[in-house]
Amino acid sequence: MNDRVEREVSRAHPLTRRQFIETTATVGLLGLLAVRQAPVFAQRREVSMITGSHFVPASDERLKEIAADFSKRHNVHLRIDTIAHLQLPAKLAAEVQTKTGHDLVFMYNELPYLYERQLVAMDDLVGVIEKKYGGLYPFSKESAYVHGKWRALPWMWISFPGTYNQSLFKQFGQPVPDTWDDLLNAGRELKTAGHPIGIAISHCGDANATFWSVLWCYGGKILEADGKTVAVNSPQTQQVLEYYRTLYQEAMDSEVLAWDDASNNRCVLSGKCSWIHNPVSPYNTALSKKMPIAESLNHHTTLAGPAGRHFAPSIHEMGIWNFSKNVDAATDFLRFFYEEENYSSWVVAGNGLNHAPVRYFENHPVWVNDPKLAMLPKEGEFAHPAGWPSPPNQYVVQIMNAFILPDMVAKVVHGASTKDAITWAEEQITRIVKG
Repeated sequence: MNDRVEREVSRAHPLTRRQFIETTATVGLLGLLAVRQAPVFAQRREVSMITGSHFVPASDERLKEIAADFSKRHNVHLRIDTIAHLQLPAKLAAEVQTKTGHDLVFMYNELPYLYERQLVAMDDLVGVIEKKYGGLYPFSKESAYVHGKWRALPWMWISFPGTYNQSLFKQFGQPVPDTWDDLLNAGRELKTAGHPIGIAISHCGDANATFWSVLWCYGGKILEADGKTVAVNSPQTQQVLEYYRTLYQEAMDSEVLAWDDASNNRCVLSGKCSWIHNPVSPYNTALSKKMPIAESLNHHTTLAGPAGRHFAPSIHEMGIWNFSKNVDAATDFLRFFYEEENYSSWVVAGNGLNHAPVRYFENHPVWVNDPKLAMLPKEGEFAHPAGWPSPPNQYVVQIMNAFILPDMVAKVVHGASTKDAITWAEEQITRIVKG
């Protein structure tokens, strides 16, 4: 206590030093009891996290259970909020603008490049995880390792195989497709029988993902390897658009132009669609709800084209805002989540949808024990981050968020020439790159 204050108090109220200290301590305690609030040093910290709603609800439930366990062990209240994944870009932008919101933020694909300056570097944490489990898939690193710094922690990735109704393929004498041409041939017959195939051509994540796959398999690209030279105007892109036009007219229904990311799931689960380009979430839904169609659903490896076999997985990361007041506690949770028991249980909850970015979990029983899922981990061999051969960057993020690629396809299936559609897309992409 300040000596001058003590002397003045003593002159006004002749208390001994000991009496003065005992009196102020008592007053302080009575004050705490009156406001019913613990001292600051004893208060429980609160950490907030936002994620995209998972297509397998059990994964969200398991994540919250892991968070509750962490909260109990570390005297931290970890709150998890979920949001529809298509609403995430606007939500993240708002939090950056106001420098308020969540501590831990879910990101996908190339978003760490967009928010490089607002994200905490996680080099130490990633180093610990790599040392524990071994190397990451290259595409996981490419999406989160931004200009020499880990700006987000690779969280998971999702394979994108063909999901098909094997009963319908067998009934109408169609082999399991191995190439995009095989799919077109099967789709013609199956649509005639009332069971079209389905690829989204709309403003949804699946539409972007499928376009990258088809484009790469035909040797096309949107940006050159330098990440800034626009390369969409090519014979390969023209060939891809012609393929889409034929596929749409001869093998699909017009409803694909209005699909969201769950529409193809509903179509195949209803028994109408015979094939969709999608992760294994419809199969998971059928199993969890004990739907009879679960017996008919199966999966095959991603399709090939003249330039090989390629696909764009959904790549998820978790970042921490550098304006967060809880960076240490948020980092502690990510480390806790990656403990083998916790991460393994989350893989189980996803039933084949949640692929670890580290190869350590490739032989997890969730895939080994179900023949319909056994091929999924190997899909990582054909995967690239969106934008490839360009490195992930902010231009790719903006191209994806503006849905320029499915809009280019939609113009063609609505009757525009491939030349005009490509010219339009080239103008839109050039505007983004030139700023």
